[in-house]
Amino acid sequence: MNADARLVYADYHATTPLDPEVLAAMRPWLEGLSANPSSTHGPGRAAREAVETARAQVAAALGAEPSEIVFTSGGTEADNLAVRGGARAARETDPARTRVLFTAAEHAAVREAALSLRSDGFEAVELQVDDRGVPAEAALAGASGTGTALVSVILANNETGAVFDALAAFATRARALGAVVHTDAVQAVGKIPVNARALSVDLLALTAHKFGGPKGAGALFVRKGVRLHPLAAGGGQERGRRGGTENVAGIVGLGAAIRLASARLSSEAARLTGLRDRFEAGLVSRVPGARINAATGSRLPTATSAAFPGTEAETLVAALDLDGIAVSAGSACHAGTTSPSRVLLALGLSPAEARATLRFSFGRGSCEEDVDRLLEAVPRVVARARETVRA
Repeated sequence: MNADARLVYADYHATTPLDPEVLAAMRPWLEGLSANPSSTHGPGRAAREAVETARAQVAAALGAEPSEIVFTSGGTEADNLAVRGGARAARETDPARTRVLFTAAEHAAVREAALSLRSDGFEAVELQVDDRGVPAEAALAGASGTGTALVSVILANNETGAVFDALAAFATRARALGAVVHTDAVQAVGKIPVNARALSVDLLALTAHKFGGPKGAGALFVRKGVRLHPLAAGGGQERGRRGGTENVAGIVGLGAAIRLASARLSSEAARLTGLRDRFEAGLVSRVPGARINAATGSRLPTATSAAFPGTEAETLVAALDLDGIAVSAGSACHAGTTSPSRVLLALGLSPAEARATLRFSFGRGSCEEDVDRLLEAVPRVVARARETVRA
C-alpha cells in the first residue's frame, strides 16, 4: 500500500463511522454526570429528558408516536424482541397461531430468532425469494393464514441492497388475516425514506451504527396496540417491553444520528446513487465476466454486490486490504466463514458464484476519488487472483 494513499472505506453496510455532530451530542453524557433516567432527582430527570428527546426524534423520522419506540442495544436485539416477543404474544392472544414465517433473504438475527421458536412449539417456515432477493409473489400468496402468528420480511437486503417495494401491500393483507408483521429495516433507515405507518407494519427494527450513530444503540417500532412478550424481566423500563437501565449516551447518539440522516436523505441518496452507478458501469466494463447481483428493480443507493467468477471473495478482500481498500465478502456478521452466503444462494447463484461475490457499500464519507481507486484496484486484483487459480 502507498503510505500516502487515503484509506478507501467501502464497507458502510457493516458499520458507518460515528458522525462528528453525533459525537458532540453524546459527549456531555459520556464525560459528565449521566444519571439513571429512572432516578427522580435532578440529574435523573435530566437523563430522562434526554432519552425522551431522542425517542421523539426517532418517532418523527419513522412517522410514529414516541410511545411506539422501544430502545434496544441494537438491530439484533430489536429483531429478536420483535420475532420472539411478537410471536409469543400473538400465540397468547390466539393459541391457534403457532406458525412464524420469514424469507430466505433475512439477516441471521431474524432467521435464527425464528428458528429458535421451534423449541417453544412454533413452526418456523422459510419463504422463497426471487432473483432479486425479495419474496416471490407465489410464496407470499396465502402465507398469512389463520395459523400464522408473525411474518418477518426484510425491507432492504444488507448484502445486495434490494428493496422490497411491495412490503406495504403485503403487510396490509397479512395484518387483515390477523398476523403480526415485522420488518428488519436496519439497512434501510437513513438511506431511503422509511415511514412505519405507510409501510403498514406492526414492528420495525433499526440500529444507529448503520447511519452515523454509535454501536450498541437501536430501536424497535411497536405499533400502538401490538403486544410484545419481553425477552428479559427487569425493572419495567420501556413501558415494560425491555427492562434494564437505558444507555443514555447511546440513545442520545441514536436520536441525533437519525435526525441528521433524515435531513440529508434526499441529497445523499442522489449523490451516492451517482457514485454507485459510475462504479458499477466501470466495474462491468473493466472486469471480464463481472456481474452485479440483484441489479434490477429498487435498490439502496449505497450497495453493490458483484460476482467475479474464477475467484474466491476472501482472497480478494485480503488483497484489497493490502491496497488500503476495505470491502467485505457479504454480511459482516458472517465474515470469515467458509460457507457461501445463504442469501446469495437463495437468489439463484451457484456456490462458486456466491463465494466469488464482494459487497461494496458507500456512505457519507465516500467520494469520486474512492470510485477511481476502486476501479483501478479491483480489476488488477481480480486479474491477479484469476491468474493464480489458473497457475
